[in-house]
Amino acid sequence: MKYCSICGGTVSHRVPENDNRERAICDDCNVVHYKNPLIVVGCVAESDGKILLCRRAIEPRHGHWTVPAGFMELGETLAGGAARETLEEALATVEIGHQFASVDVVDAGQVHIFFAAKLVGSYGVGEESLDTRLFSEDEIPWDDLAFHSGRFALQKYFEDRGRNNGVHFHELRRSRRPNKP
Repeated sequence: MKYCSICGGTVSHRVPENDNRERAICDDCNVVHYKNPLIVVGCVAESDGKILLCRRAIEPRHGHWTVPAGFMELGETLAGGAARETLEEALATVEIGHQFASVDVVDAGQVHIFFAAKLVGSYGVGEESLDTRLFSEDEIPWDDLAFHSGRFALQKYFEDRGRNNGVHFHELRRSRRPNKP
C-alpha cells in the first residue's frame, strides 16, 4: 500500500504506538491500515457415497481438480459462503453439515475452512469450472488435485467417515509445497 484509502495521502510502514508489528499508516490522517488474512470456504459435497469435484477453468492451477471453494464475501456466514461457492462452481445446491477442516495457509495470507455437505439434486459446470464429476474415494484424481488444502480436506473427510469427530487443523507453509493453495 502506497496511498491512504481514506484521504489519499502517502503511507509509511512503521510500528504504531502500542502495537507490535509494522503497519501501513497514513502520513496525513494517521489512519492505520490493517491487512488481515482472507477466508476461503468450501465443502466436500457427497451424493450416494461419491464426492463432487470441479476441474478449474481459472488460475491458479487451471485444469486441476478441486472441491468447490472460494473467498468468503462480506455479509455471509461461513456455511453460506461454502454453499454459494458450490452453486457458482458446480451449479449444485447442498445441505451444509458440520465444519470438519481448517487450514492456515500462512504464506498466502489465507485461512481455508471446509464443511461436510450433501448434494441436493443435480449439478453442472459453472463459469469457473471446465468439468464437474462425482468420484468415489478410489477414483479421486489425487495426483491432479489443485491445492494441498483441498487434499487435506478430502483426506480428513474420508478419515472421519461422517462421524463428526471434530475439526482437524493444519498449517501450510510454502516450504512444504511450491504452489499457493
